[in-house]
Amino acid sequence: MKKIEVTDVILRDAHQSLIATRMRTEDMLPICDKLDKVGYWSLEAWGGATFDACVRFLKEDPWERLRQLKQALPNTRLQMLLRGQNLLGYRHYADDVVTAFVERAADNGIDVFRIFDALNDLRNLETAMTAVKKAGKHAQGTISYTTSPVHTADLFVKQAKDLQNMGADSIAIKDMAGLLAPYPTYDLVKAIKAEVDLPLVIHSHATSGLAAQCQLKAIEAGADRIDTAISSFAWGTSHPATESQVAALRNTEFDTGLDLNLLSDIADYFRDVRKKYHQYESEFTREDVSVQINQVPGGMMSNLANQLKEQNALDRIRDVFAEIPRVREDLGFPPLVTPTSQIVGTQAVYNVLAGERYKTITNEVKRYLQGGYGHPPAAVNAALQKKAVGNEDIIESRPADALRPELDKLRADIGELATSEEDVLTFAMFPDLGRDFLQQRANGTLKPEPLLAATENGNNQSKDPIATEFKVDVHGESYDIAITGVGDVGGGKRKFYISIDGMPEEVTFEALNEYISEGVSGGRKKASAPGDVTAPLPGNVVEVLVAEGDQVEAGQALLVMEAMKMETELLANIAGTVNKLHVSKGDRVTPGETLIEIA
Repeated sequence: MKKIEVTDVILRDAHQSLIATRMRTEDMLPICDKLDKVGYWSLEAWGGATFDACVRFLKEDPWERLRQLKQALPNTRLQMLLRGQNLLGYRHYADDVVTAFVERAADNGIDVFRIFDALNDLRNLETAMTAVKKAGKHAQGTISYTTSPVHTADLFVKQAKDLQNMGADSIAIKDMAGLLAPYPTYDLVKAIKAEVDLPLVIHSHATSGLAAQCQLKAIEAGADRIDTAISSFAWGTSHPATESQVAALRNTEFDTGLDLNLLSDIADYFRDVRKKYHQYESEFTREDVSVQINQVPGGMMSNLANQLKEQNALDRIRDVFAEIPRVREDLGFPPLVTPTSQIVGTQAVYNVLAGERYKTITNEVKRYLQGGYGHPPAAVNAALQKKAVGNEDIIESRPADALRPELDKLRADIGELATSEEDVLTFAMFPDLGRDFLQQRANGTLKPEPLLAATENGNNQSKDPIATEFKVDVHGESYDIAITGVGDVGGGKRKFYISIDGMPEEVTFEALNEYISEGVSGGRKKASAPGDVTAPLPGNVVEVLVAEGDQVEAGQALLVMEAMKMETELLANIAGTVNKLHVSKGDRVTPGETLIEIA
């Protein structure tokens, strides 16, 4: 009899997939006693977007969350998702940072490290894998599953064998987009198990509605463990329900041995908890088999929808979905998982809204095409690579080989705000955000984003004066808006937390500048001359690279803006003199506004 082991993702991926990673530690701890009695192989409780969400939105110390969960779950392995050389951020970190992060995570309570790379470039896993083994913890080598002409069963089997040779204790097939289908799953698992003598885990999101069937076929083919979510946070872009899979395997040779009555109690608890976070629910987290057609993961789909709404361009979403596979092919068929999903999705939006493919190329696409993230799975579009990179060298070595040790500099930069090595690592993951968090902690001003009150059926019914709801019609589209919080950020700016059709957003408003007298919406004038440089998307100015009076050449980078978590250089349309700067670092900009005038 082969008992199937279960990892429940309720404390990480389940709420990341369904309520934007907003579950607070205070809602996890009361149920930990029952979770600890289930007999799970592990509980996924950390990593992924939880670190970012704790610091950015919940104003919780993610390290303290880990310590509290470890204390509350003494009999259960705690598992985390680690992005290899990217750790929990969006860039590659030097080896000393990667090693230190793994050491501190292990010391604070992580037992199992699921380590993956968005490109399946296994060179980007080496440092983290070595550190996990040195810490005496379980290293789970991970294959990011996707479909393309180059992603074959033979390729995935080779990756599994390479992971085994690197010292992996188990192998995970990570189907983040719900692209697996039952019979290909059977064939893939059978092929890997024939060549690799390690426990094999199936992690498949239920986005297409096929994940439960995929897991059953995987078990028949020899898989050893499945990832599930307690039913109150299951299905849709989350995972198959734990209770459903336990019931499906009961009284078979694969019986998990888990207690359905105990699982039912846990589900009831989380069902009530979920109501508390109703403002983060979205229609885009439901099952949608179209992922099998356009390969767009559910989380990526909801993000794109909201970004296009912000630009009054939701009617172009089908064009963006059609453009994503073309961009993905140009980039050598990367799997769509963080950060490559953001890289591909953002570039697709730029291509569609500009009406010209690659008129604007994000810095991340340039870095990708230069080899800054590792080897693409297949050859990239040579003409696009030349346009983006020019005559600069292509990086063939492991990207982190070019990075000098960072820890000492990070310690010096954050100074006394960091009271521990964990604080330094928080700052390393998100420098600006981390510094703000540590400063607010020192000032005693940490305050989580507000939650809307709800009735028993989950409808908003807050009597708080800052929670205002209304409907807006723009270009034939209707939007339900709820203001959930407001704060003063200084300098004449105010920050509003809002919900648009149930999806959370954060907006900073500032007083209109001198163009208000011209009656221009948004406070800056619209482009009217050939040398006017405008914002292609809503975003923030990250850096201004020129000053008034500077001579510039056509095509020269003038400023860097961030939109959709990606940075983009805006270039000069003509050669000439910078006559006027309308923005400075940190300013919020909207499409069509003139940011720089060149004459």
